[in-house]
Amino acid sequence: MDIFTLSVILLVLLFLLLGAGLWVALALLGVGAAAMALFSNAPLGLVMATTLWGHSNSWALAALPLFIWMGEILFRSKLSEDMFTGLSPWMNRLPGRLLHVNVFGCGIFAAVSGSSAATAATIGKLSIPELARRGYPESMVIGTLAGSATLGLLIPPSIILIVYGVATEQSIARLFVAGVLPGLMLVALFVGYVAIWSMMNRDKLPEESFDFTLREKLHRSRRLLPVMGLIAGVIGSIYAGIASPTDAAAVGVVLALVMSWASGSLNRQTFIDGLMGATVTSCMIAFILAGASFLTVAMGFTGIPRLLAEWIGGMGLSSYALLAALTVFFVIMGCFLDGISVVVLTTSVIMPMVLKVGIDPLWFGIYVVIVVEMSQITPPVGFNLFVLQSLTGRNILTVARAALPFFLLMLLALALIVAFPGIVTFLPNNM
Repeated sequence: MDIFTLSVILLVLLFLLLGAGLWVALALLGVGAAAMALFSNAPLGLVMATTLWGHSNSWALAALPLFIWMGEILFRSKLSEDMFTGLSPWMNRLPGRLLHVNVFGCGIFAAVSGSSAATAATIGKLSIPELARRGYPESMVIGTLAGSATLGLLIPPSIILIVYGVATEQSIARLFVAGVLPGLMLVALFVGYVAIWSMMNRDKLPEESFDFTLREKLHRSRRLLPVMGLIAGVIGSIYAGIASPTDAAAVGVVLALVMSWASGSLNRQTFIDGLMGATVTSCMIAFILAGASFLTVAMGFTGIPRLLAEWIGGMGLSSYALLAALTVFFVIMGCFLDGISVVVLTTSVIMPMVLKVGIDPLWFGIYVVIVVEMSQITPPVGFNLFVLQSLTGRNILTVARAALPFFLLMLLALALIVAFPGIVTFLPNNM
């Protein structure tokens, strides 16, 4: 049986299992088991048992539930209210005024939550009613939130970068460092777009002006100090070489608990809710990773990745042509699956092709995250769209239409890191 027939059979089986409503992890295990049973003579049970245990027993994975727990704690704290109060005085003179609070607020919260959906929900709960009350156009309020919340996937600590690092055996600390400049670049693109749109549509913005003295601005900015301290504690300890990502995650949990307690947000119920939320999410991701690790091993036994890599090499595709094809592929996959599932589903097959054409796997990790960010605001399964739909009551297509300009800006960011790969590799190669 040739590689194409084999690949099609397994792909059809995967989509049949997913379409039947089976959990992603179980679908991955089922496809891996079918591949080994039908196309290899390896002992299925033994390989499955050793693979699931071996890939679950990873110290790097310990950072995952800790960062998720940290995000859950902050989600239930007064952090978003503090950020809005602290940021708004400084945005008053920028074209677009308080619309920029969404961009900067999401950027800051992304740096401590690691989750796109949590960022959208936390910032959106505060900013949507406030900006609506002041008369800001709904489409821009929704669009800035939808686009900026995806920064939770890129700005470290990023849950999806941990997943990619574990799946591809890349340094999580170097991946975190690599995500800094692209994350700041996206923030700059979003701010620039909002400013340009605002200058071209002055009549659509409310006529409001608040004159804050420097002293008043600094006074309000004090409420940003806890979150900035948390960012410094988590990210700074990693960049300074004091702590590994796992150690830094533990530091972040402790700091988040202290900050939540100090703000009066921490009580027995919020503590239990945060812990249970983190447990459910962590178990889901760990289960998906276990299924993906078995599928990766099963693919190795079938020889599909090696044959695909040889096929790609024989076609003589350039790295640019491969990246163009993969961009379309990932966006389509993201229309039906969440970002983590996209990464773990495709890693075993895609990485041999990527390495074959000489693409740096560290750079490719940031590329994948930006493409997955794009998929978070594409219907029908854009997680950020669902979050904002629940917050605004608008239908999914209205939310998606508002997010379209930010999808295009992420596509521009993708083109920039392809044209100038140093945006990704400069910091990890010089620290």
